[in-house]
Amino acid sequence: MRHWSASVIRSFRPALVGLLWALKTQRNLQVHAFASVLVVAFGVWLQIATWEWCVVILAVGMVLAAELMNTALEVLADRVTQEREEAIRRVKDAAAAAVLVAALAALSVGLLIFLPKLWRLL
Repeated sequence: MRHWSASVIRSFRPALVGLLWALKTQRNLQVHAFASVLVVAFGVWLQIATWEWCVVILAVGMVLAAELMNTALEVLADRVTQEREEAIRRVKDAAAAAVLVAALAALSVGLLIFLPKLWRLL
C-alpha cells in the first residue's frame, strides 16, 4: 500500500513542474492567476456563500485550465513548425478563443455574484 501511495504522489510531479514552468513563463497565465487571487480576496471580503464559492472556483479553474491547454498546444505547434502555416494558425486561434470564452464566462459569473453584493455596500 505504501508503494502505491508513493507512486500516486510521484505522478503529480510532472503536473506541478508544468504548472510552475507556465506560471514563470506565460504572461497571460500570470494575468489570469493574479485575477484569480483578486477574485478570492473579493470572495473572502464579501463573504460569499458556499454555493457561490463552488461556482467561482469552477469558473477560475476553467480559465486556468483553458490557458494551460492553450499554452501546451502553442508549444507543441511551435515544435511542429516555425513556418507560417494556415492550419497551425487556425489551431492556435481556436485555442486562444477557447480561453477567451472561458474568461468571458468566468467574468459573467463574477459579475452575477459580486455586483449585487458590492451594490449593497454603496
